Amino acid sequence: MGFTEQRFNVNLSILFTELPLLERPAAAAAAGFTAVELWWPWVDSPTPAQSELDALRRTVEDAGVQLNGLNFYAGQLPGPDRGALSLPGEESERFRANIDVVADFAGSLGCKALNALYGNRVAGVDPAEQDALALRNLVLAARAAERIGAILLIEALNKPESPLYPLVSAPAAVGVVDRVNQASGLGNARFLMDLYHLSMNGEDLPRVIAEYAGRTGHVQIADNPGRGAPGTGTLPLDDLLDRLGKAGYEGWVGLEYKPGDRPSAEAFEWLPRESRAAR
Repeated sequence: MGFTEQRFNVNLSILFTELPLLERPAAAAAAGFTAVELWWPWVDSPTPAQSELDALRRTVEDAGVQLNGLNFYAGQLPGPDRGALSLPGEESERFRANIDVVADFAGSLGCKALNALYGNRVAGVDPAEQDALALRNLVLAARAAERIGAILLIEALNKPESPLYPLVSAPAAVGVVDRVNQASGLGNARFLMDLYHLSMNGEDLPRVIAEYAGRTGHVQIADNPGRGAPGTGTLPLDDLLDRLGKAGYEGWVGLEYKPGDRPSAEAFEWLPRESRAAR
């Protein structure tokens, strides 16, 4: 089960960004995809106007694509921010204000996976204090996800690009998954396995797949080096996805790569068009 057997969705926060947000779902559909995912689109507002939420909802529905994943508010992405839920003060308050907004929007589109980025370490703040704050906020997020029948995703990033982010290995992220499930009693937290980030950390990807495929709720891919499309770097992504399938993973694979110096619609030649639509 490699490229031709997986179910792919397009991340509209890193692909098709040459287009306005409201034009991207239709562009993904025109490229042959039937499912999409998004980072939180309003980087400056955890609580945008209802009219903005309604406009995005309509464009997703009109394009005929399924929203498979949505991030909670995480500050400026891409950029120096890496999340808000573990940041003391205003940012964690903004995250909490965003929780039900995300859940309601995702639920209205049948989205079943919500991603909560942890947040950078803050100078002068005890890491244990940040971790305790993160756990409280993640439990709130898990409850909101449960309300709409969704899972809560916890993601490891990579240390070279996110040196202040504390979850820079698969075991670190899975450890948070376990703590959230224990604290919430819901069991709906899952690992987001991003093969690009894990490869940047130098992890043994076949071992990660063997150990954590059963704990994984979503997978994202990009090649390394460069974070480009499969085939632009050296990661054996076809083989890794085959390993995931053989390990029992049956979920979605998010395309979270940069298109390079070309329109996004031209960055999918590695994937036959007949393999882009969900089966």
